[in-house]
Amino acid sequence: MNMRESMSTLLLTGPAALALVLCVFLPVAVVFVLAFTNYQIGAPGIGWVGLDNFAQLFGSRMGRNAILNTLTYVSIVIPASVGLGLLVALGLHALARSLPRVSEMLKAVYFLPVAATLVAMAVSWQMLLHPSLGLVNTWSSALGLPAPLWLSDRGLVLYTLSAIGIWQSVGYNMVLFLAGLAAIQPSLYDAAEVDGATSGWARFWLVTWPMLGPTTLFVMVVTAASAFRVFETVATLTKGGPAFASDTIVYALYREGFVYFKAGYASAITVVFFLALLLLTALQIWVIERKVHYR
Repeated sequence: MNMRESMSTLLLTGPAALALVLCVFLPVAVVFVLAFTNYQIGAPGIGWVGLDNFAQLFGSRMGRNAILNTLTYVSIVIPASVGLGLLVALGLHALARSLPRVSEMLKAVYFLPVAATLVAMAVSWQMLLHPSLGLVNTWSSALGLPAPLWLSDRGLVLYTLSAIGIWQSVGYNMVLFLAGLAAIQPSLYDAAEVDGATSGWARFWLVTWPMLGPTTLFVMVVTAASAFRVFETVATLTKGGPAFASDTIVYALYREGFVYFKAGYASAITVVFFLALLLLTALQIWVIERKVHYR
């Protein structure tokens, strides 16, 4: 490579690389350093505390509660939203052959939660789930069903937030699966039928599911990242309550860092969140990648 090509490469990639270092890598490095300190925003000094912040996170009841709530939320939202997204995509893909306009309308309906602002949607859910004035409890009472406190019951609130998270994710996953279904060659189904796969279930397992491997891997990773960083619904609907029953690791990070100004402790939470998400993503890729068929 001559000098002119080297300069052209530097001019084209240099600004982006510099922005990446200043806006991503440098802040990450600062957070990792602050995680081992007792720094508080506005404090005159800073001290090195080693692993004390991590010990406080895993040793305190509030810290363990936030981690456990996040893992529970993730374990519910990921399989449910991916499974429902696939089912909806399969249904709409089949419906598009006979009723294309109805299929397009339903696609827009399912995608609406993705296009709308999360805070606005959370406020709408808050109104729907109001214990006395909400439409959900009003209908439940009219049908003679119990009207629970969806956002005030400690044993129910996390599952309510999980249901909202599934509702928010299904539309996005549906679009991704629809793109994957559209890329499958019809000749593969013809070949499978010649080999004896005459039922829809057999064609799904022999053709559709294997060919959706790359799409499924991407959907799983994206859904996991979205579920782990759940914040808007918690901040708008419950603020981690009641009695921290819906507290999550990202909301705990926000509370400790931007309400109590404990930057060191909040940085430790950030490091744990980052490593947990990295581990989950690597595990998903390691498990699913071996079963993915690339074309």
